[in-house]
Amino acid sequence: MRSAFRAGALAALALSSTLIGRPALAGPADYVLTPIVEQGEREIDFKAGSARARDGTHDGAQSLGLGWGARSWWFTELYAKWHQTPGTSGGFDAWEWENRFQLTETGKYPVDVGLLLEIERPRLRSEGYELRWGPLLQADVAPDLQANLNLLWQRHVRTTEPAQTLFGYQWQLKYRWHESLEVGLQGLGDTGPWSDWAPSQAQAHVAGPAVFGRVAVGAHQALRYNAALLFGASPGAPRQTLRLQTEYEF
Repeated sequence: MRSAFRAGALAALALSSTLIGRPALAGPADYVLTPIVEQGEREIDFKAGSARARDGTHDGAQSLGLGWGARSWWFTELYAKWHQTPGTSGGFDAWEWENRFQLTETGKYPVDVGLLLEIERPRLRSEGYELRWGPLLQADVAPDLQANLNLLWQRHVRTTEPAQTLFGYQWQLKYRWHESLEVGLQGLGDTGPWSDWAPSQAQAHVAGPAVFGRVAVGAHQALRYNAALLFGASPGAPRQTLRLQTEYEF
């Protein structure tokens, strides 16, 4: 079953990369995805972020999700999302259905490989549906140092205006110092259309320090967190982004 699913998922990924979203910055509440799935795990997930633009205005986002490890290779989660743009009080923004598929057994190969398929339905029906997909990669580069790299494509479909396929990435380094407190670095970026990257000054790249941890709160229950302070590394990125994710696992 796993082999057949892996082959189908990889074929879908290859096909999707031939498609041709609107230019968009990684959201302030975006987080670095990982490929590892735990069957039977359930979680309530809250994410929030605030980005300060170079003109001093702020952009904010929050989401609340309910997730489930439906299979040893499939984790699915449904989110409600809110967004505040400069000069507005904000409000409900979209529904999102996130699916992560683990394509290799944990630790069997030098790199753990997964696949993301995400479908978002914006509140504004003129925006159609947003699709995001791509490979999720994780490896131990040292006994206590974990590295992640995700290559992601994004496209709006069934919109009132033509859309392009966009390309972005996520990366992370995490030093496993103690289960309740780990430290590292995170980075996210967008290059614009995947087949014709935007000029460097229009691309958005952010990076900065991050902290992580997991604290047991009962039998088969835990609180997991990660937070980062990200700094703009290109003119098209916000000056600073503060993001936080907390998960209640049960």
